[in-house]
Amino acid sequence: MGKCQVCGEISPLISGNLGACLKCIRRETEKALEIAGEIHAKNRAVYGLPPKPPRDINGIPCGVCANNCVIGVGRVGFCGLVWNVDGQLIRHGGTPERGILEWYYDGLPTNCVSWWFCPGCTGSGYPRYAYKPEAEYGFYNLAVFYGACSYDCLYCQNWHYRNLTVKRKPVISAEALASKAFEANVSCICFFGGDPSPQMPHSLETSRLALEKAEGEKRILRVCWETNGYMNPKMAEKAAEYALKSGGNIKFDIKAYSEELAIALCGVSNKPTLENFHLLGEKYYHKRPELPLLTASTLLVPGYVDAQEVEAIAQFISQISPEIPYTLLAFYPCYVMNDLQTTSRKQAYECQRAAQKHLKNIRIGNIHLLS
Repeated sequence: MGKCQVCGEISPLISGNLGACLKCIRRETEKALEIAGEIHAKNRAVYGLPPKPPRDINGIPCGVCANNCVIGVGRVGFCGLVWNVDGQLIRHGGTPERGILEWYYDGLPTNCVSWWFCPGCTGSGYPRYAYKPEAEYGFYNLAVFYGACSYDCLYCQNWHYRNLTVKRKPVISAEALASKAFEANVSCICFFGGDPSPQMPHSLETSRLALEKAEGEKRILRVCWETNGYMNPKMAEKAAEYALKSGGNIKFDIKAYSEELAIALCGVSNKPTLENFHLLGEKYYHKRPELPLLTASTLLVPGYVDAQEVEAIAQFISQISPEIPYTLLAFYPCYVMNDLQTTSRKQAYECQRAAQKHLKNIRIGNIHLLS
């Protein structure tokens, strides 16, 4: 049972660790976001991260992700990888020479969010984009887990990425990472994390090098991103071009539709995420509708991401195409918001019905977690 510090309500659908209920986030926004902001600041301080994206007077703009940090001398950007040292930005990760990440080979078919329509797990796009007309058993996904993020989700299920941020290692260049795709039977690369957005120059250069070699060897190599979508729009477009060319896809994790809920849960506005999704959808989705380039997912956080929120997201997606795949994911207690229960079947099916008013291809993921 959690208590809302704004209205005093007590409920199992309120995270006492967040300190504000959904009703107050929507109706008493200023007070609720003040409380949530204090929680974000407290937990980020543990890792030496700034409470908010800096907007320092006389600072230097970073420009890699949508936080658009302006970093003053001796200060660090929101992601924790970019510092202003004596008036010069020093990037400890995210450049083609330095990626802060972990990588591994993940046997196909894998459990990625897009598994139910991607070539590696279903054979979709065969023979142009898949080696088999079915799941690619015997092949691997080169899974790239980036150690930084442009969001600060209080329920982050990969929260340990922050340890990589603090240590600034392991470090691997884009060239060395791209070569890993040719040291095993790899048919796809997936960038996730953390999030790829603070290190997009690294993932884009890895993609360029890997696809260039794959084309020379006449082999299939798909490139995909799982992301909060918070990258620089020009870099988002470049990622879409690589995914489109290779048979890959870009999966946006749309946390919420309402800006106030996104700020409370994730620490920053969700407007750039929605803008990037719309940009890529309008410009690229219809170029390859038979094998979806763009997809979305939403984590159904009990008490917070309800049917109203999901329907708004689904309606937004449908403006591009009602055919875009949308995955609703079950939540389990993690990181700061570890005082909530798992997503209930009631919530999951209510959200599914709400999304079905606007979209045709919807799937509930992590069904085994439903309570």
